[in-house]
Amino acid sequence: MKSPNPFFEEWTTPFGVPPFKEITNAHYLPAFERGMAEHKAEIAAILDSQEAPTFANTIEAIERAGEQLGRVSHVFYGLLGALTDDELDEIARKASPMLTGHFDDILLNAQLFARVKAVYNQRDMLKLTVEEQTLLEETWQDFVRGGANLGKEQQAVLRAINEQLSAFTLEFGQNILKEDNKFQLVLEKPEDLDGLPARVIDGGASAAKERGLEGKWVFTLHKPSLFPFITYSTRRDLREQMYRGYIERGANGDELDNRELIRKIVDLRTRKANLFGYKSYAEFALARRVAANPKNVYGLLNKLWQPALARAKRELVEMQALADRDGADFKLESWDWWYYAEKVRKARYDLDDSELRPYFELNRVQEGAFDVASKLYGIKFIERKDIPTYHEEVKTFEVQDADGSHLGIFYTDFFPRASKRGGAWCGTYRDSHRRDGKKIHPVVNNVGNFSAPTKGKPALLSYEEVTTLFHEFGHALHVLFNDTKYVRTADAVRVDFVELPSQIMENWASEPEVLKMYARHYETGEPIPDKLIAKLQQSATFNQGFATVEYLAASLLDMDWHTATQAGDVDVDAFEQKSLDRVGLIPEIISRYRSSYFRHIFSGAYYAAGYYSYIWAAVLDADAFEAFKENGLFDQKTAAAFRTHVLSKGGTEDQMILYKRFRGTDPKIEPLLKRRGLLGN
Repeated sequence: MKSPNPFFEEWTTPFGVPPFKEITNAHYLPAFERGMAEHKAEIAAILDSQEAPTFANTIEAIERAGEQLGRVSHVFYGLLGALTDDELDEIARKASPMLTGHFDDILLNAQLFARVKAVYNQRDMLKLTVEEQTLLEETWQDFVRGGANLGKEQQAVLRAINEQLSAFTLEFGQNILKEDNKFQLVLEKPEDLDGLPARVIDGGASAAKERGLEGKWVFTLHKPSLFPFITYSTRRDLREQMYRGYIERGANGDELDNRELIRKIVDLRTRKANLFGYKSYAEFALARRVAANPKNVYGLLNKLWQPALARAKRELVEMQALADRDGADFKLESWDWWYYAEKVRKARYDLDDSELRPYFELNRVQEGAFDVASKLYGIKFIERKDIPTYHEEVKTFEVQDADGSHLGIFYTDFFPRASKRGGAWCGTYRDSHRRDGKKIHPVVNNVGNFSAPTKGKPALLSYEEVTTLFHEFGHALHVLFNDTKYVRTADAVRVDFVELPSQIMENWASEPEVLKMYARHYETGEPIPDKLIAKLQQSATFNQGFATVEYLAASLLDMDWHTATQAGDVDVDAFEQKSLDRVGLIPEIISRYRSSYFRHIFSGAYYAAGYYSYIWAAVLDADAFEAFKENGLFDQKTAAAFRTHVLSKGGTEDQMILYKRFRGTDPKIEPLLKRRGLLGN
């Protein structure tokens, strides 16, 4: 007797969260199939209506349709990123073309589009709220940009392009996960560990034991393993081996090589844009973003490039001089940057990572982020042990508003594993919205790949990991505070605005007052000393030339790929080199993401021609944080204004209008330049 499919039943779990323990891989494809069938039936009901098209019976009805499909999609794709396996990957390969075809069927349905068009043509006469106007506009744009206005032959071409893109982008991401798990540096001699801190050595021993190599040390491409190794190892040859393993992913000439996929993806995206009358995919994508067009994006990137590059070159000179004094007889290479930058930081500020980590125990850092949110907004985070999770390392919190009312459920999942893709992200298992006047509360998760506990010690984070935790927590607050009526208007936040809520949270992580709240020694409980805080403050702009240049290089590379008007049979390596040579990237710095593992832009379309978004939003977050510096770090009036005008509104209105309602004026770039130490460069 088959077990019942949890997706076909009402979830009686606390707060209606997914019953993860009851869901097996066998449940997904039947759930996708039924979800699509129900969605089609809901669309058919709209088309069968004998009433004239109205906002309620057409636009809102389209918005409400597909709830069952959304339920399985949220769970499946959440776990595909955080807890995948070969079977789940295969299900994704089967489901991808099915889902792509399903949504193409809806967006290319001429009868449905006629109803949407009838309502859209009446928009100036309808007495719609601002959010309803946005829903109408977004729905119209979904259909138009989905091909509804194209001719039959063009629609057939579009369908084929969409199906191929869904397959190729999925394969790209799966290849990178396999590459991450394939590489390992196995060391057998204690002398090969020279320079590595004890916690890094312990981590290597733990990784070796997990792989059946007890007595040895294993280092991987997961960031908590990779970056400490190339920062501290005195073995230059091993640093190079690790770094090359990282930067050559997806370009090793084997079955995981992504370069042919890149050619196909770029070509297909260009052809898709051409179908809609755009010269390039960047023009197509940016037409629905705050930046509006490639010229504006390049304008910002180029404005920052020269001062950042000039600073990076000065950083390189300083590192080379230090290396020369130490007796090095070589010119620094890209795999030397982290090692010598750490040496310079130690010499200049008497500060190193191992001195800070004991004060950044993961649970305390998490509590610090919670405390900041509580001080700003009055909300509470209550850990719950009765809510099902998908992995033993996942923690669950109920979030309550200042008045004690329920805001949502928040999961955290912070440690690397072979089944989890790299990086850190925020996702949802249920979106916030209203249904029949009832508030549906969100279920949101933060996923990361942070330093794990080792040999009797708790998880001690690097300062970069601390800021990443605060960053993703900012995304979670954006979801938790969302107060839109519709899921579609919540999702209408532009990609170059969505990083504002996350990046602004990073500012609190480094404030002395906040550090005193959460940065306590994991053994003694003593707060971080003032002298360490002073060193952190003094070193705030250290290595910012490098950090800004490697990021901008990736952003420019992304834009160059997506402003190409003819992809054809391009040589991926040559294209990348030409792109970076054009702006004068020095060989000692590698673009933060090389094309072959640039998951942001090639394993999905969200950040395609959009990686610039982080720096675009950085202008906003630096300017917005000035309001808190002016009025008080925890000024609740300022926080309430930010929540009201930015965090709660989703994409219900033009985002720059929302921003200016909060700030009272257009954003200025000077706070960002000051923060990165680029003023006067």
